[in-house]
Amino acid sequence: MVDIVDSATRSRMMSGIRGRNTKPEILIRSLLHRRGFRFRVDARDLPGRPDIVLPRYRAVVLVHGCFWHGHDCHLFKWPQTRPEFWRDKIGCNRSNDNKVGDALLAQGWRVAVVWECALRGANRDIDGVLQRLVDWLQSDAPRFEERG
Repeated sequence: MVDIVDSATRSRMMSGIRGRNTKPEILIRSLLHRRGFRFRVDARDLPGRPDIVLPRYRAVVLVHGCFWHGHDCHLFKWPQTRPEFWRDKIGCNRSNDNKVGDALLAQGWRVAVVWECALRGANRDIDGVLQRLVDWLQSDAPRFEERG
């Protein structure tokens, strides 16, 4: 299938997509802060530069976009243009996610992943997502994942 816009327009559109301070990430940070949690953002000294680092709880929170991380949900659909490129790109992202999670666990950090689909849509339960995340932070469980 041919792209509906020219390559210059597509390039401009793609360059506008942010990797940091996304709406789902800002939402989670805001909700955690309101609950009294204090954290660091984009810690460069940790593998993968986690989105949210809570040193007091020895925990990190990774907020994943469903498209960029290839989540199996209603928000993810394989692109029709350049399918080989996107399969490689998203496959590498998934592989990197696994490596980063394992490296963080090996360093003694607990790892939470909150998917974009858990925070978007008509059926979203943001209070429930936050409560489950807070419960995990106050537990000793090494991993947590919140899906939509």
